[in-house]
Amino acid sequence: MGWLTHELERAPCTVEISHKFESLHAHVRFDNGTTVYPGDSVRVHGPEIMAPYGEVIREAREATITRASGLERLWTRLTGDFEVMELCEFSFSEEVTL
Repeated sequence: MGWLTHELERAPCTVEISHKFESLHAHVRFDNGTTVYPGDSVRVHGPEIMAPYGEVIREAREATITRASGLERLWTRLTGDFEVMELCEFSFSEEVTL
């Protein structure tokens, strides 16, 4: 990994899509144990997966991982906390309203 260059890595993966009342999620698990680090991006190849309501679908796919450069990885670590804070909503009122 260079300070300004990207590396590509291909990995087999399992995609799980759940469209149930109890759980609505999409997960990608790398079958070869590959780890994704801050700043990396993942692209799963293949057609779109649509799970009908009440079902969970699992499919074997291949993914391309674009490894972040050293500079991008450092920037992601330095600014990541600020981006997470954008997702938080704070309220200091005594009343709770929905």
